[in-house]
Amino acid sequence: MKTLSFTLLLLTTLLPANAQRFEDYFTDNTLRIDYNFAGDKNRQEVSVDELNVMPKWYGKRSRLSELPVEGNGQITVRSHRTGKVIYRNSFSTLFQEWLSYDEAATVKKSFENVFLVPMPKDTVDITVDLRNNRREVMATLTHTVNPKDILIRHIGYNHVTPYATLQKAVNPEKCIHIAYLSEGYREDEMDTFIADAKEATEALFAHEPFKSQRKNFNIVAVKAPSMESGTSEPAKGIWKNTALHSHFDTFYSSRYLTTLKLKDLHNWLAGTPYEHIIVLVNTDIYGGGGILNSYNLSMTHHRMFKPVVVHEFGHSFAGLADEYFYESEQIPMYPHNVEPWEQNITTLKDFGTKWGNLIKKGTPIPTPLSDDKKTRETRVGVFEGAGYSKKGVYRGCQDCRMRINETPEFCPVCRQALLRIINFYVE
Repeated sequence: MKTLSFTLLLLTTLLPANAQRFEDYFTDNTLRIDYNFAGDKNRQEVSVDELNVMPKWYGKRSRLSELPVEGNGQITVRSHRTGKVIYRNSFSTLFQEWLSYDEAATVKKSFENVFLVPMPKDTVDITVDLRNNRREVMATLTHTVNPKDILIRHIGYNHVTPYATLQKAVNPEKCIHIAYLSEGYREDEMDTFIADAKEATEALFAHEPFKSQRKNFNIVAVKAPSMESGTSEPAKGIWKNTALHSHFDTFYSSRYLTTLKLKDLHNWLAGTPYEHIIVLVNTDIYGGGGILNSYNLSMTHHRMFKPVVVHEFGHSFAGLADEYFYESEQIPMYPHNVEPWEQNITTLKDFGTKWGNLIKKGTPIPTPLSDDKKTRETRVGVFEGAGYSKKGVYRGCQDCRMRINETPEFCPVCRQALLRIINFYVE
């Protein structure tokens, strides 16, 4: 008895001071919180729309108070009784991206946003922070949630959208849950959707580090039927009746394919095993988009489907930045005197903590371009031109899956960043 008591005391002593067990604070359910983000370039507001509870929790069960990446916003859950942080996650939103466009200087708009947190056992205070491109908090809301609130809507218990399981993780308690969702597929086109989802899956796992980490992913394909095939094309005056009301021409950019209907998206997924979302759009027109911890959306029947869906997953899963720029259009998304939080670009303020370990001694910083085709995807340095800027923003390799479709692999910098995220979830 004394020996047992001593052992328990020793184990308790060795536990980290901030260690917390999932079951101490949460039930095995998901609290879905619907928010409205509204405002313009000068002022933004966050408001609660609705609370929902869904069966099972498919997110992280350890490192609950840690962030995988910083993101453009954060959601923090604290114990109402003690003030202790018991869960955190990060995100980016279309609303925050819209604020960078000229329209936001003269027009106020509202955007739907949906976040998932584990269902608390006791009353909690939930804080949502929105941050600008200088990593400063620009809007915040804290609200209290009582898990016994009778007006928390129960969804995903009796009516669940049919889905097919494409892959089972080895450990369902420590894995990454991905759900494909059909968009613009009629009921009679679901066989095509499943085939497209399988093609996307194989494309993803053809790339490292996903290839070697395949056993850690659980994947389903959720069959949300649309009344019409395809998606809307506003520039052509074409508007389709689809499950998610997706469309091209987002923010008047012809190739930017998104959906603004985040509540509809999550309604279709309620009761299915999901955290990370890939929306497959039944169109042969080039386009897509990816938003950190929100969704990845891609066309399926264009010849560039496979590289695009992988590229967009880099955005939505790990918050990787675009590494390209347009000669004719410089978008000042990243102030040159602030280090971006994205792990694959830098303004030279602090790239060393990102991929400094991958740069060979003696490599000049910034790094000049090379004509050697063999090293364009493997030689790590600091190359100017990234994040939509020709000058002042830098990438880790000359070419990468996050730069151009013709590059077949993620560069070493992006592979390292992706692996860090995978390990965050499964270790």
